[in-house]
Amino acid sequence: MEKHLHIISFNVPWPADYGGVIDVFYKLPAFQAQGIKIHLHCFEYGRGEQKELNKYCESVHYYPRHMGHKGLSNTLPYIVSSRKNEQLLENLLKDDYPIFMEGVHCTYPLLDSRFKNRKCFVRVHNVEYQYYLDLCSTTSSPIKKLYYWIESRLLKAYEKKIVSKAVFWGVTEKDDTVYKNELGCKDIELLSLYLPNWKVQCEEGMGSFCFYHGDLSVDANDKAATWLLEKVFSKLKVPLVIAGKNPSEKLQELAYSQSHTCLVANPSEKEMQDMISKAHINLIPSYTTTGMKVKLVNALFNGRHCVVNDATVAGSGLESACHIGTTANAFQEIIAQLYHQPFTSNEIDLRKRLLTPMFNNEINAKKQVMWIWG
Repeated sequence: MEKHLHIISFNVPWPADYGGVIDVFYKLPAFQAQGIKIHLHCFEYGRGEQKELNKYCESVHYYPRHMGHKGLSNTLPYIVSSRKNEQLLENLLKDDYPIFMEGVHCTYPLLDSRFKNRKCFVRVHNVEYQYYLDLCSTTSSPIKKLYYWIESRLLKAYEKKIVSKAVFWGVTEKDDTVYKNELGCKDIELLSLYLPNWKVQCEEGMGSFCFYHGDLSVDANDKAATWLLEKVFSKLKVPLVIAGKNPSEKLQELAYSQSHTCLVANPSEKEMQDMISKAHINLIPSYTTTGMKVKLVNALFNGRHCVVNDATVAGSGLESACHIGTTANAFQEIIAQLYHQPFTSNEIDLRKRLLTPMFNNEINAKKQVMWIWG
């Protein structure tokens, strides 16, 4: 008997060029390999329709996201209300296939009584209310701070409301624990990230620079890059390269104000991977404490030494493969020590033992098929 599955994605998941959509996209070929017929529903707001998705799906549907004031609601979080779409609901009601919702963003159908008896599943990418609280504390913009604070309050009430209406899958033990103990979720399982076909291929020996990368238009990433430049590398005179999407002029000026630091704006995916592998130390400080950081996983598969803070590895199970510092002084001391320390085969073996069983798309897909269809 054929198995059909609706997947609702918060964004168009191709190209798979940032953390959130990587997990979404790489599920598609993994499910297809298990014989699942996928009906993909995407919210499109700038990425366009993508033919690549047709290779893995029986059907692909696109819906506009209501941006700005059109997506606001007094009672629903903006990430949910802006994706409320009657055409999507009507398409889902044409059959009785299970529905898999990528992120809390896509869970509006859980509030609709027409779906009360449908098999529904939710991928928790973050504890969203906590994520927005973290964003609130990192931004310096009063308007953004107010928005993030309101969104966090709405999300906490909303996440509590939906936890009894579906089966949930979290990406870290920490997120699962919050959902169980704080939000009252009784049906949540751990499901590791779906990833590109990465093998542990770190190079032994010495790299020539320290490296930080991320979407630099995101406040938290801009703040992390600024912190590295101002608090760590202003005193530590070793080469630092920062790379990512859409950096501010202020950040670019700061990066070029010191002779040993620089910034690469909007590198290609190939260039980014090249820098991750050539760096001697990948630096991954974070200001958000929920979810699994794909940039960390990428660096562990493909780079040498990784220096992180507690927020980056919280609940990830990846602590043993990282060097953890909590302050600028701690980062300076760790970097100063590692910068002259070759990356060894023992460290590569540790990563293979840790990462290979943890991230396996085929095992993940088989688990999900079993959970959905029994």
